[in-house]
Amino acid sequence: MIAAARAKAPALRWVTTGLETLDLPERFGLVVLAGNVIPYAEDRAGVVAGCARHLRPGGLLLAGFAAQPGWPTPDDHDAWCASAGLDPVARWSTWDRAPWSGGDYVVALHRRA
Repeated sequence: MIAAARAKAPALRWVTTGLETLDLPERFGLVVLAGNVIPYAEDRAGVVAGCARHLRPGGLLLAGFAAQPGWPTPDDHDAWCASAGLDPVARWSTWDRAPWSGGDYVVALHRRA
């Protein structure tokens, strides 16, 4: 898949590493983890910490994932974010920011202090 992506966009930089060990010189205003990245990660806390390291002060981490039995809960995710130095900003049930009321999907926004 990376080879196909490189062929389609050779001018872009393509990095192949786990998010928990990602080490880029840049710092970003927003990191988005869409599509159940957190539940599928082996080291969930490490993924959150790796992403948090790449946020500039005031930067945002936005993650969306299904809330189903055996997967991380929104509270688990909040705890990993807190350990990585991120403060909760908002929690929604959809990407269009419908209020979260304990449903089967969560979109969580956290900010680096």
